[in-house]
Amino acid sequence: MADNTLLDEFCDALWLEDGLSRNTLDSYRRDLKQFQAWLEKMHGRDLLTATHADLLGYLGFKVAGKAKATSTSRLLSSLKRFYQHALRQNKITVDPSLNIDAPKLPRGLPKTLTEDDVEKLLAAPDVEDPLGLRDRTMLEVLYASGLRVSELVTLKAAQVSQDMGVVRIMGKGSKERLVPLGEEALGWVKRYLKEARPQILGRRSADALFVTARAEGMTRQSFWHLLKRHAVQAGLRKAISPHTLRHAFATHLLNHGADLRVVQMLLGHSDISTTQIYTHVARERLKQLHAKHHPRG
Repeated sequence: MADNTLLDEFCDALWLEDGLSRNTLDSYRRDLKQFQAWLEKMHGRDLLTATHADLLGYLGFKVAGKAKATSTSRLLSSLKRFYQHALRQNKITVDPSLNIDAPKLPRGLPKTLTEDDVEKLLAAPDVEDPLGLRDRTMLEVLYASGLRVSELVTLKAAQVSQDMGVVRIMGKGSKERLVPLGEEALGWVKRYLKEARPQILGRRSADALFVTARAEGMTRQSFWHLLKRHAVQAGLRKAISPHTLRHAFATHLLNHGADLRVVQMLLGHSDISTTQIYTHVARERLKQLHAKHHPRG
């Protein structure tokens, strides 16, 4: 059977069984076609006659060519899924991808902002303008609460309890959590609700807490653009994304002695190992401060 027909069958099966996206299927197909071309050139074999040693040889060839760990990991996933499918279809009797482990992916440390950077960013919007006051309030809430951007832009006015100073968040996996805002952010929310939101809405109404000039909730992209604009105004040269403020929230809490479990709860992480990565950032920052300020640093 021609290898192209094999790949068509495999991709169709993946789409039917797992509903994988076109991009993912294209990546799998590309990985397998490249392996197929290498296999034919180096060993004169096709996909169904490849051996365990062939797969190891190809992975070694990719690593030697400075392939990223993420690319190698996806390649191995493509190979494993293809050969598992071929085995189920009785096209092969032995799976050559057995006992090959994926490369361990290093967890990149999140980029974070110093407390001084955050102060500059928060001060960037013009709060005398209704939209500027909205932007300032959004930034204050994001930094005070560590919300995900999707949680911030979909926040409804009814989810904020001004009396208790908390927001009620429905996070990933439909898990609800209460997040305190702190006095500063709560003060900005009250001011925005009193001064800016009624002006922006005019006679229109909206469920969303943070509204645009069209009286609609904001999209993630819109918030990303306004964040970049304010970062430029603040003179910050670092690459900033909405997630950067979430990272800053976690890291600054840990820098000031917050308990890891508390930060995990506030961020809405189901697994503490996800939160632990922020302790690395905090620890690196402490090392830098120690080296800079300690007489024996």
